[in-house]
Amino acid sequence: MQSPDTTTDPAAAAGGCPMHAAASDGVRPLYGAEAEAQPYALYEQLRAEHGEVAPVRLYGDVPAWLILGHRENLEVMRSKNFSSDSRNWHAIRNGTLAPDSPLRPITAWQPLVALTDGTEHARLREAVTESLAGVNRHRLRRYITRYAVRLIDGFSGEGRADLVADFARKLPAFVVAHQLGIPESAALSVGAAVSDMISGGDAALAGNQLVVETVHDLVESRKLQPGDDLASRLLAHPRGLTDEEVRQHLRLILVGALEPTANLIANTLRMVLTDSRFRGNLSGGQMTLPDALEQVLWDHPPLAVVPTRWATCDIEVGGTRIGAGDMVMLGLAAGNVDPVIRADVDKPVHGNRSHLSFGAGAHECPGQDLGRAIAETGIDLLLERVPDATLSIPDDELQVVGTWMSRRLTSLPVAFKPRRQAPPPAVAAPVPGEPAQPEAAPAPAPAERRSWRFWRR
Repeated sequence: MQSPDTTTDPAAAAGGCPMHAAASDGVRPLYGAEAEAQPYALYEQLRAEHGEVAPVRLYGDVPAWLILGHRENLEVMRSKNFSSDSRNWHAIRNGTLAPDSPLRPITAWQPLVALTDGTEHARLREAVTESLAGVNRHRLRRYITRYAVRLIDGFSGEGRADLVADFARKLPAFVVAHQLGIPESAALSVGAAVSDMISGGDAALAGNQLVVETVHDLVESRKLQPGDDLASRLLAHPRGLTDEEVRQHLRLILVGALEPTANLIANTLRMVLTDSRFRGNLSGGQMTLPDALEQVLWDHPPLAVVPTRWATCDIEVGGTRIGAGDMVMLGLAAGNVDPVIRADVDKPVHGNRSHLSFGAGAHECPGQDLGRAIAETGIDLLLERVPDATLSIPDDELQVVGTWMSRRLTSLPVAFKPRRQAPPPAVAAPVPGEPAQPEAAPAPAPAERRSWRFWRR
């Protein structure tokens, strides 16, 4: 497919991408009830009509390219011909993006590692990755365990729960908020605000405002009283981030960690409870928890689309000409089911991490290990403490809400035998005159190749 001449295309004249001008041209919207209800069907229709790169429309008839192929996604991720700086975008340069567009919270340029290139990107990424590396893994697992047990104990005596509302959405909010330095009392409200931002709907701007206010207050607090958290480490990093850069990266970490991790937990639990592929493999001791998480990352990536690439020159990708300044979106979900690399999408993918869920190249997600740790530890504890959980409704009655960027399971109701809460372990009082004993080491993490006890029982 060729882009029309930019000198005659009305979209180009208005400052938009020269691929199409209106809905009447047959270009499909990536948003709306039909597209969001059956996104994988839409991907296949687009693939059949356009190949591995397809023109689509976003909110307000904003034009963009959606990359469908696995190889083509990697090409865009790794190429210097595609910038993460949205100031290269027609709609930003010409001021045609509406001030209240729900695309603004995600695409408007900010001093972020995800929206910069070159030496500036290297400076910011070094600060972010080294600050994340300062997270103590043993303590992290201890906090995940603490919050997971608290949440499980909150519903284990009832004999029923909604594993999305009661567990999958709350656990990442508590853990990530704690790691950043956000007070526990604000964790759930911040988590809800991030979900609103991702939705791209009417609540996106309000959710973004709450997150902005939260990280602003956090930075001011940590400047006066540093702690052992990401906010303090970013402020003190030798790369010399400004207060605004620190605030924006804390916001980025919230967006990049909360919604994807909640979706990963919910989708993994759903597949464990309903998918015969997992039931058969796990009961035979052939699939471990890490294997199952990777399968979900292939089949249901937490983020389906990443809208943060813009062409810096006229270039051809997958046989399609993309013009300089065009918006190019990474189709992670579409690329993961590309028939070129997965002829049989129903076949389990064991031990293969070549999915696109965390990106690739210079902008590969630096916090993916944090999300995996929260999901793996939390799910393992849940299935250990509530091993007899069964779905309360038929699988085909479960509802999934789709947005232009992600799909989220709305609920996962389960029933099980009510359990009494186990008393907290006794802690010996220190002996006067003796030095305090070091904090007990956390229980060992789940073995990398262990099968789930859930299925053995």
